[in-house]
Amino acid sequence: MDGSLYLVVDLGTGGPKVGLVDASSALVDYVAYHVETTFADDGQATQDADQWWDLIVRGFRQLLEDRDRARRVRAIGVTGQYGSTVPVDANGRPTGPCLTWMDTRGGALSRRAVGGPIQGYNPRAVLSFIRRSGGAPSTSGADPVGHVLYLEHERPEVAAATRWYLEPVDYVTMRLTGVPCATHASRLAMWMTDNRHLSRYHYDSVLLGLVGLSDEKLAPLVPFGSSVGPVSASVAAELGLPPSTIVATGIPDLHAATIGSGATGPYETHLALSTTSWISCPVPAKKTDVLHSIASVPGLDSDHYLVINNQETGARALEWIRDQLAGTGPAASFDELTDLAATVGAGSNGVRFAPWLAGERSPADDKHARGGFSNLSITTTPADLVRAVLEGVAANSAWLFGRVEHFTGRRLEPVRLIGGGAQSELWCQIYANTLDRRVIQVAEPLIAQLRGVAHVAASAVGDVDLGDPPTPKGGRTFEPDPRDRETYAAIAHELPRRFATERHWRRAIR
Repeated sequence: MDGSLYLVVDLGTGGPKVGLVDASSALVDYVAYHVETTFADDGQATQDADQWWDLIVRGFRQLLEDRDRARRVRAIGVTGQYGSTVPVDANGRPTGPCLTWMDTRGGALSRRAVGGPIQGYNPRAVLSFIRRSGGAPSTSGADPVGHVLYLEHERPEVAAATRWYLEPVDYVTMRLTGVPCATHASRLAMWMTDNRHLSRYHYDSVLLGLVGLSDEKLAPLVPFGSSVGPVSASVAAELGLPPSTIVATGIPDLHAATIGSGATGPYETHLALSTTSWISCPVPAKKTDVLHSIASVPGLDSDHYLVINNQETGARALEWIRDQLAGTGPAASFDELTDLAATVGAGSNGVRFAPWLAGERSPADDKHARGGFSNLSITTTPADLVRAVLEGVAANSAWLFGRVEHFTGRRLEPVRLIGGGAQSELWCQIYANTLDRRVIQVAEPLIAQLRGVAHVAASAVGDVDLGDPPTPKGGRTFEPDPRDRETYAAIAHELPRRFATERHWRRAIR
């Protein structure tokens, strides 16, 4: 199928990227758009799902202006954020805004359902969840259970108009096909499937009962990577696509990143340095580390799992410091920022940065955690600040990395870096030094998820084997520099202690 093309969507929190990938897994072209999140003091964090669709269609049109391209499209794949909820009607049209993974308005209702004295949970409820699904709804309400409870109890007009509560990736596939569906993977953040048995495609009645929900508004489950169906006649006509164009099941960015990084074998590890950050690898069994918010969830097939965890601020911290330094003037480019950071030696002249700008999840769950700089002086420069941000984010990853290695019971090396932050060679070297592991900068790290979801789309039409993803060609390997080992070990050692001190101080002043 040398002439085949695959349309792909990566619906991140910052907005959708829309791409066109060829049969060799090379990115032919792509466009990216930004969307705003609406925040409010009551915990609201929403986005306009209709705006997503309009931008995705605009991107498709731009990529398919060449009609020859449109005729060669075989399949469409969708990946993106998860843990968010789009309420839609029977036709797949939104009945309200998307509640993103940051929306906590359902927190009180979630705590009423599963809250209690053990790590904030009712022990009987949390044990049932962990035994069956591997995790449990967050007591903060920042997940689909909290979202659905909030809409059903606090927004009855939205609930009454809603036929399905969908994850963003499943929403986009329904807009493309008219078919509501989900997978064990796309619904992983709801924790409502029995993940001991990945070949059973139904929701767990016991878990639903624990939170007072039914599966009436949850889309039917289908196998990961399967065909949802052809694009609808209206979409085919609007975009000039062949009516036979197949849409694959939507997949979380975790799964797309795993495939796109090339780290698909047992214990092969990738680290995403995107808006948020995570560390993952395929593992053979379901397991949960409740204390550090690490679990294994449905993986790339019905026999394997992926390690899941999340750090709320990754490369977003570099964007934040860029904006702070810019003030009301023009902002520096990210290349200019990392060039500036390179003028300072390891350790940032003693300046330290804690990256908990939006709380934290792993390896310590604290929505109220806050970061910032320490050890500033009159001689501190912008270069010190920027380099401290790079080192602080890497140190936070190292804190999680130690817990992930303990979770898997083995040394994990090499570590493949993907995401926008991985475009910086300086940051890759800082990661190698901080983790004290060999790091591989994956080729074209920014579009790893697009490459991964294209492989899923190609497999849905039989063009490739889902279990045999392409290995990204190119990239660079970074070895730990022994000259900086002591400095980075000290930074990584300090950060968890600062987290504990900040939490103690915060509780003391309440």
